[in-house]
Amino acid sequence: MQQIATLLFVLCAGMGLSVEAGLLGPLGEQVGHLSATLSIFLVGGLLLTLAMVFIGRPPLTTLFQQPRWLLTGGLLGPVYVVVLTMTTPLVGVGMTMVGILCGQIGASLIIDHFGLLGSERRAIDGYRLLALALIFLALWLIY
Repeated sequence: MQQIATLLFVLCAGMGLSVEAGLLGPLGEQVGHLSATLSIFLVGGLLLTLAMVFIGRPPLTTLFQQPRWLLTGGLLGPVYVVVLTMTTPLVGVGMTMVGILCGQIGASLIIDHFGLLGSERRAIDGYRLLALALIFLALWLIY
């Protein structure tokens, strides 16, 4: 039951990303792509700060004791949001999301297969390759 709840939670988050892309595209055209991206991170940072105040948190010193390479994920977030902001007005939310999904699944399969970034190894099998091929087919069809 917990796995089903987790899957639903992840699906809702994915739906949220589509809404975010739909909002960011027009905002980026009005105020500029970087300004739109900054606004998303400012609002998100404020909400996370409030959540940490009310929910609690481990000391920030714990964060800085982690290997530095783990913090590089912070570089990817703004790149992702800028890409959403720039491409959504050009190709639409659907094409943007399917394209991002293709990249995510492809990279995820490689990360899982080799156990990269501290993940558990999960071999690429025929089903996973078929799923990736079908997502690429969806990208081609939606284009």
